Amino acid sequence: MYLFINGSFMKQEDVVLSPFDHGFLYGLGLFETFRTYNGHPFLLDDHFHRLYESANTLNISMTTYNRHQVKEIVDELLRLNDLQDGYFRWNVSAGEREIGLSTKPYEQSNTIVYVKPLSLGIINHKKGQTLTLRRNSPEGDFRLKSHHYLNNILGKRELGEKSNVEGIFLTEDEVLSEGLVSNLFWVKDGQLFTPDMSCGCLNGITRQYLIALAEKEGFVVKQGRFPLHKALDADEVLVTNSVQGVIPLSEWDGVNFPGNKGVWFKWAYNYLKHQSATLWTKQEL
Repeated sequence: MYLFINGSFMKQEDVVLSPFDHGFLYGLGLFETFRTYNGHPFLLDDHFHRLYESANTLNISMTTYNRHQVKEIVDELLRLNDLQDGYFRWNVSAGEREIGLSTKPYEQSNTIVYVKPLSLGIINHKKGQTLTLRRNSPEGDFRLKSHHYLNNILGKRELGEKSNVEGIFLTEDEVLSEGLVSNLFWVKDGQLFTPDMSCGCLNGITRQYLIALAEKEGFVVKQGRFPLHKALDADEVLVTNSVQGVIPLSEWDGVNFPGNKGVWFKWAYNYLKHQSATLWTKQEL
């Protein structure tokens, strides 16, 4: 498998990283995951807008975003790895510095871009399972898509190797937060509900897209702090992420939902299907 690292394309076995990178020593690293549809990196601008905001929070310097240059890297990784489409992880770590906590800006960050084949299996619905493990609070004002992933890993251990089940986190004060690898939505009486950022969830790119799409189409979207029973009483439940898109839940803690027969799921899926190969940002809706 070929990777892209700091301006060069290299085979994975040839990549060497310093043990003094603070992304490794202290978790000062960020990443974005996205996929391509017919070679198009869906919502790429939005992914990089979030990446740059997060890098600024961690005091990590990055070169100015250039869509054309990023697309060239994506295209070349697909070509080198003989892929039509792929699952991408664009990773930025702070870079080398001596051992010890540092407050100075990181001017020499490391960028590594990974790609892997997309799963051949089609997931058209999942089951939900409320985790007993609680969602940890963000390290700062809001959750970053950072190297700090222990809470997710422990949640995955609780869930086990169930590809068709999504673990759902509650916060320590028993309100809904998000899924293990997804954001959470539900529909009740024609209104769309989702936890807000105070619930410790990541402001996912597909989450942002679905909210913007629903509001553009004139639907009421309510973000807030909701107890579990509110979602279990919903007409439909959806989870979203940037690789699988929009996935309906057919069951959650023994409560049945419409799954892929749901009206709202079909509505969101059809929009995503038609826009995924062209849209650079939700601002284009």
